[in-house]
Amino acid sequence: MKYKDTKKAVFLSRPNRFIAQVMLQGREETVHVKNTGRCRELLIPGAEVILEESRNPARKTRFDLICVKKENQWVNIDSQMPNKLVREWLPGNGGFSEDANIRMEKAFGNSRFDLYVEDHGQKVYIEVKGVTLEENHTALFPDAPTLRGIKHIEELIKCKEQGYGAWLIFVIQMGGVRQLEPNWKTHPQFGQTLRKAAACGVKILAVDCQVGEKEIVIRSSVPVNLEGKCENAD
Repeated sequence: MKYKDTKKAVFLSRPNRFIAQVMLQGREETVHVKNTGRCRELLIPGAEVILEESRNPARKTRFDLICVKKENQWVNIDSQMPNKLVREWLPGNGGFSEDANIRMEKAFGNSRFDLYVEDHGQKVYIEVKGVTLEENHTALFPDAPTLRGIKHIEELIKCKEQGYGAWLIFVIQMGGVRQLEPNWKTHPQFGQTLRKAAACGVKILAVDCQVGEKEIVIRSSVPVNLEGKCENAD
């Protein structure tokens, strides 16, 4: 996936989860942050960032903040990008045929999953999670407690029980990670629910990305480690 009209800037501050102040070409600019997560380890004063200019004249902000440089590599923080990447990647690369019928935003029970695939008899519901948190070459999810995330996993288990395929795909929006783990410290219940889903047959995948200044593409699969400690779990 490619971005258009990108510019480099320097991050200054984040007054709230929707906007940031950056220094762009010698002037301070208010920009939209395309990620409502915390991103505290990424959005630090002085960090180099990438902006994409919007073509919507009605917007209050002219630019979207889409990438941050961390330790000499770009990390994409565009929360809208993972679904698009997986939709592009699934035919052929992701285990489905090139002519698979893929729909976005398909309802099931009390949830609406990101993708639904029908392919030569297969009927699969897919939930996609973008990952931007990394520590010591391990990608971690979530970066904050997520009851919504637990609900999605529980609904995937129901999909499996009713005879559908059920996949959970973590898109790690950077390269250079060795594995993905649940963030036991931040939300142990999420990790427990993920273990339960795996035991019930939900397919859990993680992929990393090659991130450049103007594009992001899924690169390869990454091991998912569910064997971590969860001392804080109930």
